[in-house]
Amino acid sequence: MSFRLGDPFPPLILDDIRGAQKMLSGVARMTAMEGSRHLSELVGAPVHLKCENLQRTGSFKLRGAYVRIAGLSPEQRAAGVVAASAGNHAQGVALASSLLGVRSTVFMPVGAPLPKVAATREYGAEVRLEGQVVDETLAAAQAYAERSGAVFIHPFDHRDVIAGQGTVGLEILEQCPEVRTVLVGVGGGGLAAGIAVAVKALRPDVKVIGVQAAGAAAYPPSLSVGHPVSIDSPVTMADGIKVGRPGDVPFAIIAELLDEVRTVSEDALSSALLLCLERAKLVVEPAGASPVAALLTEPRHYRGPVVAVLSGGNVDPLLMQRVLRHGMAAAGRYFSLRVNLPDRPGALAGLLGSLSVLDANVLDVSHVRTDPRLGLTEVEVELHLETKGPEHCVEVAGHLRMAGYRVLE
Repeated sequence: MSFRLGDPFPPLILDDIRGAQKMLSGVARMTAMEGSRHLSELVGAPVHLKCENLQRTGSFKLRGAYVRIAGLSPEQRAAGVVAASAGNHAQGVALASSLLGVRSTVFMPVGAPLPKVAATREYGAEVRLEGQVVDETLAAAQAYAERSGAVFIHPFDHRDVIAGQGTVGLEILEQCPEVRTVLVGVGGGGLAAGIAVAVKALRPDVKVIGVQAAGAAAYPPSLSVGHPVSIDSPVTMADGIKVGRPGDVPFAIIAELLDEVRTVSEDALSSALLLCLERAKLVVEPAGASPVAALLTEPRHYRGPVVAVLSGGNVDPLLMQRVLRHGMAAAGRYFSLRVNLPDRPGALAGLLGSLSVLDANVLDVSHVRTDPRLGLTEVEVELHLETKGPEHCVEVAGHLRMAGYRVLE
């Protein structure tokens, strides 16, 4: 990798990542590499899932946090460390600090999911809830660092953090030496940058492709102008990659080494999360499922064997519930329709009987009697059904129409 005039650190090289791997021995797990028959059939080539959702603390973040804190001087360790995070980085810093005997303070947004707050405290950090959004929380953490002398541990914009995350790339090459494409989610860029340095140094023929949520995709415009730019108000369910501006250090690496950055929709993210749960039996957060979302969106775009990095599994149960509903709807597993019926006894029972013959499970029924569009003796019934997929939805609607019902989808 080339050195750029004005870089605050020497360029990250393979030896840095190998050093980080030695440092992480006995700390971070070599997570499993699982094959996916369903995705392999879809892509037309072997697809493997690198399960960082099964890492300690539930994500890859422990790797970078530990390497960064372990590299501090005795004086810096004595001053303690501080971080800002909505979840995964918080837990990584908390556990790494505890393992190294360093005091840690972690700032989290006021609305951070309670399970993530509780886990961060249990790993040994003092948690302070400040700010409504992560940018406000980040500012509070940086102000605390200036007041207290604690070392601020950035989630992605430091070469030691990137070196730690790059150990995932070394494991991918060891576990799947025949790999031709690596897909990895991108927020600030630390994980993708580290993997790219490791993989390209040893296997320059392997494509490394980043994946961003379309509503929080800061890298495509940044790469087009050649420097990090901010996007206004990023919006995505994938909070792990909801970053408004690329990090300076990872951006330089990604601009040089990444082959491509693709974007995925919210529908694709929720469908990917559902697929991981149903087919792979893996709990994955939306950010961690982003590489799978890319495979679902354009499966024939990638040269196999493919490794998709599942970067984390720390999903709030309430968000999981909403995302699964969204994913099932996107996959055609939920079907909503309105049917006009005569307002007389037995009409609803007849409609439900027709649905039972079609093996469509009724989740919810509501009646509307006061709409001006309805006739005096009509009632509109809104139905929410659980179905078997898009073809089943078409079959249900067609059968009801053939039976004489007026169906509005």
